[in-house]
Amino acid sequence: MAKVHSVVHGAVSVVNAIANQKGATLGIELKVEAIVETSPGKGIVIESENKTISSRLINKTVEKIVSKKDLEQNKISIILNSEIPTGYGLKSSSAISSAVAMACAKIFKPKLTDQQILLAGVDASIESKVSITGAYDDACSCYYGGFNVTDNAKKKRIQFEKAPSNLIAVIFIPKNRKRGNLKKLKILSSLFDNAWELSRKTNYWDAMILNGLATASILNSEPKIITDLIEKGALGASVSGNGPSVAAVTKKENEAAIKKVFSALEGHIIVSKINNKKAEVHEVQS
Repeated sequence: MAKVHSVVHGAVSVVNAIANQKGATLGIELKVEAIVETSPGKGIVIESENKTISSRLINKTVEKIVSKKDLEQNKISIILNSEIPTGYGLKSSSAISSAVAMACAKIFKPKLTDQQILLAGVDASIESKVSITGAYDDACSCYYGGFNVTDNAKKKRIQFEKAPSNLIAVIFIPKNRKRGNLKKLKILSSLFDNAWELSRKTNYWDAMILNGLATASILNSEPKIITDLIEKGALGASVSGNGPSVAAVTKKENEAAIKKVFSALEGHIIVSKINNKKAEVHEVQS
């Protein structure tokens, strides 16, 4: 019998990895919490208020960490609470799979490294078809916080550092959930390559703006919104992930001006601080 609690945060895109399998992301404070408890019996039981969370992803993640023998001998109950809206490009599935992997590892395989825990979630994301690339870039910022620039094909972090702590992300969640055609992102692959090179040289904001203009023009967002956000004080602004949310990173004093840009559109706004904290897990005394 064991009970553990893990906390993993969300992230926003700096460079979309779909075109070239090279991405960059930035951690935000919105979080996912998982409570995993084992008891005699077998089977995986998932409880979550959010009905859109993929149980297939969670089951696959558990199977990546927990051996067949242990699965036969333990009933694994998972309670998930998420502040991250699912399906808007804010990395909820990466955060969820990392939170579940981390909690299961704490109970069954305490010697696993950060990279092994991360990869369990990434591989589960690919196998459960939640992600095309496995979203290694997303998983890194959810897990480690801060800026992470990655080569997803090699599953390597190329550049990472903490972000300035006085920044916030103002995130617009549109009412219309329509996303554009992801395959078309490849048309601009050299542009995404340039954006990635900028982020590798720590020029994150220009990378994010370039990514924002490129993704907005393909994924049904209005590219003009990106320039409007920069004009009102955003350091960087972009469609996050494959959309449809749009994130603007700014200093706290520009919050009202940034919100005003979004106010003409149908949807709602979430404001989140930037997150530099690594994911954490601990045992709960039951």
